[in-house]
Amino acid sequence: MRIDIISVVPKLMESFFAHSIIKRGAEAGHVEVVLHDLRDYSLSKHRQVDDYAFGGGAGMVLSIEPIARCIRHLQSQRTYDEVIYMTPDGEPFNQRIANTLSLKGNLIFLCGHYKGVDQRVRDLFVTKEISIGDFVLSGGELAAAVCADAIIRLIPGVLNDETSALTDSFQDNLLAPPVYTRPAEFEGHQIPEILLSGHEAKIIEWRFEQAIERTKQRRPDLLDDSVF
Repeated sequence: MRIDIISVVPKLMESFFAHSIIKRGAEAGHVEVVLHDLRDYSLSKHRQVDDYAFGGGAGMVLSIEPIARCIRHLQSQRTYDEVIYMTPDGEPFNQRIANTLSLKGNLIFLCGHYKGVDQRVRDLFVTKEISIGDFVLSGGELAAAVCADAIIRLIPGVLNDETSALTDSFQDNLLAPPVYTRPAEFEGHQIPEILLSGHEAKIIEWRFEQAIERTKQRRPDLLDDSVF
């Protein structure tokens, strides 16, 4: 997979993609993340990419021309499955969307900034609009990084143990069960004996029951669409 991210402040994301699981996935050849400075596609002497909104009002708007120039340049080099615009009024991002996008080939993420982008960008180029929550950030960079992380870790080979992602919260409309590691006893607090039994089937059953119980307590809304 190749993920291209278009931003007015790409350096904001450089460190995020240079460490941990994402870095290992890139080094192993499973994914390539490329950051693009939108200002490189401006024809303005001062590399301007925004302008005042027609009709007045506070705040600046990202112009269509540099965005169109950047997207068309990328699309001339390869085929993209989605052009995703990060925006507060987009579809709420969840594990189902992450799973679907992880099966794609190439993705473009467009990071909004200021008061957003010229609506014609959304009409002409964007194929999917995503939000990571009902709040507003200074730009779409952090949101794009969050989505990219959730997607990349699902790509086969990125995680050392591919089954790890399959047991994450939300994969089956359930929150993950509690987990423990050594020591087995800490200041009088003992881990559940079942985890020391070595009985794999019973451990799986216990974890499933714990997942259901935790979901009932913390996110009962998730069970509305499940079979439990």
